[in-house]
Amino acid sequence: MKRFTAILTQIWTVIDDRTGLSEMVAPLLSHLVPPGAKWSYVFGSATLFVFILQVVTGTALATIYIPSTQDAYQSINFITNEATFGSLLRGIHFFGASAMVVLIGIHALRTFLTGSFKFPREANWLTGLVLLALTLGMGFTGQLLRWDQNAIWSVVVGSEMAGNSPVIGDQLAKFILAGETLGGATLSRFTAFHVFFIPGLIFAFVGFHLYLVIRNGISEPPEVGHPVDPKTYRSWYQKMLHERGVPFWPDAAWRDVMFGVGVIIVIVSLALILGPPLLDKPPDPTIVQANPHPDWYLLWFFALLALTPPPLEKFAILLFPLVGGLVMVGLPFIANRGERHYKRRPWAVGAVLMIILMIGTLGIAGKQSNWSPDFDPTPLPATVVGTTTGPIADGAQLFNERGCENCHRIAGYGGRRGPDLSTVGDRRTEEQLTIRILNGGTNMPAFGSTLTPDEVDALVAFLQSRTTNQ
Repeated sequence: MKRFTAILTQIWTVIDDRTGLSEMVAPLLSHLVPPGAKWSYVFGSATLFVFILQVVTGTALATIYIPSTQDAYQSINFITNEATFGSLLRGIHFFGASAMVVLIGIHALRTFLTGSFKFPREANWLTGLVLLALTLGMGFTGQLLRWDQNAIWSVVVGSEMAGNSPVIGDQLAKFILAGETLGGATLSRFTAFHVFFIPGLIFAFVGFHLYLVIRNGISEPPEVGHPVDPKTYRSWYQKMLHERGVPFWPDAAWRDVMFGVGVIIVIVSLALILGPPLLDKPPDPTIVQANPHPDWYLLWFFALLALTPPPLEKFAILLFPLVGGLVMVGLPFIANRGERHYKRRPWAVGAVLMIILMIGTLGIAGKQSNWSPDFDPTPLPATVVGTTTGPIADGAQLFNERGCENCHRIAGYGGRRGPDLSTVGDRRTEEQLTIRILNGGTNMPAFGSTLTPDEVDALVAFLQSRTTNQ
């Protein structure tokens, strides 16, 4: 063992003599950090751990993946079901993407809540915002690479939303699709962005971000009654480090390592237990009966746009991201001094709670997608219909076959886009139901030209039977 250690030491001595690695790394490891920088400071480094994991697994997947419209779906299917460790790699890559979004989101909220964007770390905050946007961009571009039915329609919906933007809508939609319609050029563009362009930018901004962290120092835990004054802060910070600072390694960095390794273990465990996301059906642009969803971290914005009234949709698509981005970018310029502790910044606490509540609520709404029809509803069972013969039973069958159940729920069966009709017999007369079926209404087609009088009577009989006592 001693001989082996001596050999390793000799090898390292030769390498270090030729490269000077120790002269570069030693100051980074030994630089002083505030003594209170503990577990709440580990999320930034954990994000870097996961990004490296994403690069490794993404590179491995790229050796098999074929970015063409003819072969992309089959190659993903091959990776999942036949390639050695392919399912595990896809699972790690999928859960790693989610972990990156969660970790960088928590890191951003912690930075905001503790006022760590204030002087002299304004540039740290701005580069962090760029990294947050790039991380979301990685998630959006990565979904299309699955090239299944959900992926292609998610991008189509996204491009249509972007196309509704004022002034630049058409150009933005064409940029996303790499042309007028979705096809091979779209997949090539998304692959290039996901594999080359965005990761390259992330590497560049991570390097700059880490440089700024070293240059400006890790922000100390805020204290009540200790505001930031740009005129005196640097001298105070250096004095504090000289008197109470601890070396980054091992006094502080061991937490980063432990947490980062723990996150990777969780990601690998989820990939082993749950596996990668199931592929949807192969892409078929002729099938328009689809209910596409982006991955969970973009669901909230998907829901926001879906719930926005049509007259305001164009402004929401452009103004919401624009205003939100301007506020976050302008924050270190308009509030770069003063108190940092959350007890003296109630507006910051309120903003964090509002963001969490908004994203959580809209995320749930996006998952449910009440505004989208259920294109494959379960036919109403006889226990709900109440009979298996006669006009009521015939009307229940028509309710499913004619697509009424796609948008309307009865006793928990069907879509949520239209009103629940479980007790419609208590609210509407025979005449009112007949008029609505024949003439249609808001977002409801008219069936007067497609239903026979007997079918209308059967539907009305069935709907009138839906009462509280049913």
